[in-house]
Amino acid sequence: MKNAYAPYSNYSVGAALVTEDDTVYTGVNIENASYGLTNCAERTAIFKAVSEGHTHFKAILIVNGTKEMSKPCGACRQVMSEFMGPDDIVYLTNKDNLNKEYRFTEILPLAFSDKDME
Repeated sequence: MKNAYAPYSNYSVGAALVTEDDTVYTGVNIENASYGLTNCAERTAIFKAVSEGHTHFKAILIVNGTKEMSKPCGACRQVMSEFMGPDDIVYLTNKDNLNKEYRFTEILPLAFSDKDME
């Protein structure tokens, strides 16, 4: 989280992703003056892992610097659905290290899938 680039929102987020073989990839949010080009911490960690050949994850932890629990945006949840199973774990954390644990399907019960198009 300390490496986040958040000059517009001042809302720093960090993520730690655990692959099936227990490799950990981290990510931070990276903002852009053209807000739509901002990348969230979750997707940064996922893209780093995928670029290194990992496509199956078992857990992700998301933290921010406020009292509120971090919550992944809809885009991040959809990207996570591509690589996480229904029982994989999502940990949401705040600056005080208060944690909540969810199964992936609890945070995105009706993920879009290419199977929906069959």
